[in-house]
Amino acid sequence: MRMNEKLDGFQTIREVLTQQSKDVEDEDGKLTEDDEPRACGVCGDLAKGYHFNALTCEGCKGFFRRAIKRSTQLRCPFLNKCSITKNNRRSCPACRFRKCQAIGMKREMVMSEVEVLERRIRIKRKKKVDTAVQLSSQQQETIQELLCGHRSSFDSAFYRFSGFRPMDRNIHRMSEDDQSPCEPSSTSSSSSSSLSGPFDKQENVDGNPDRKSVFTALPHVTDLVTYMIQDIISFSKSLQDFRSLIMEDQIALLKGATFEVMQIRFNMVFNAEKGIWECGNIIYCIDDAVRAGFQPLLLEPLFKFHHTLRKLGLQEEEYVLMQALSLFSPDRPGVQQHSVIDKLHENLGLTLKTWIDCKRRGPEKHLLYPKVMACLTEMRTMTEEYSKQVLQIQDIEPDVISPLIMEIVS
Repeated sequence: MRMNEKLDGFQTIREVLTQQSKDVEDEDGKLTEDDEPRACGVCGDLAKGYHFNALTCEGCKGFFRRAIKRSTQLRCPFLNKCSITKNNRRSCPACRFRKCQAIGMKREMVMSEVEVLERRIRIKRKKKVDTAVQLSSQQQETIQELLCGHRSSFDSAFYRFSGFRPMDRNIHRMSEDDQSPCEPSSTSSSSSSSLSGPFDKQENVDGNPDRKSVFTALPHVTDLVTYMIQDIISFSKSLQDFRSLIMEDQIALLKGATFEVMQIRFNMVFNAEKGIWECGNIIYCIDDAVRAGFQPLLLEPLFKFHHTLRKLGLQEEEYVLMQALSLFSPDRPGVQQHSVIDKLHENLGLTLKTWIDCKRRGPEKHLLYPKVMACLTEMRTMTEEYSKQVLQIQDIEPDVISPLIMEIVS
């Protein structure tokens, strides 16, 4: 209902602005309905307004403009004293033109062809700006389907995340001056120092029977990631366009997009001020990923990415469109129906841009779409490093990471 009301509001505004644009197109002001009818100073016909500095009808206005622009001189076939009336005004152009000048019409007020063209361009630009952007019915249906699939598959309070192995934060603090097992940094720049310490220890534990103490958070993080992957699969299967693809392409898209969609969803619960992820009753910090075996080459840009994306202040609709753009990426390895997926991706991008143009306010909205697309591009560069680090962790802890995770990164 609210959406319809807003659209109706835009319709009303657009009608008003369109009418204003029509008024601007007139070269001079017109008489209002309240004014008494007045006669044209040239032929005596009903005057419509002041044109070129004189009160004239539309016919004499157009005649004066054409006479100014014509290359040949007008000549009266009689004595240059023809009486100009509404009925005979076309009989002697020369005397009609002289009368136009006599009542005060000015040739310098007639615009040149260049000036007319420039004015038309200005009017066209104004109309384009004034026309309210609207989502098509198909775009609205797409957003509603994405929202429905997202809400049924993403539990922001993580109530459904249960039966997991506990998080062990009691061993290997990340730096000497850590005051608690999970005391996150408030800015992405300060995270670098807290991530640089533990890997010296990690490098020395290969072949050490006590190596489990290095990746103390790995069992819990494995359960969390597996839970997130299952939800992302459910989200994908809820979409008609995804279900219509061949199975090989469904698998290829999921393998390529799962890490990215997971980070987009985690960003929805990211507290940029504190640098933590608030997943219901469980609070995660970047050091938990370190305890799970991930390294700064991935975690530093990832932490910075979450700050950047969160600062955009995205709405739920923009988050779900971002997930869909990641999912339907036609350049994933193994994709066969490239043209079909490319068309879906193009439509989703246009839907996101139209949504921003339609719903956002303020000058910053013009930069939001390219910033969102830049974030998607940035995640693509981290996906390969994520897969590489998961495989490295698997080599050290072969019995901890779930088969579902391994299938995604393989």
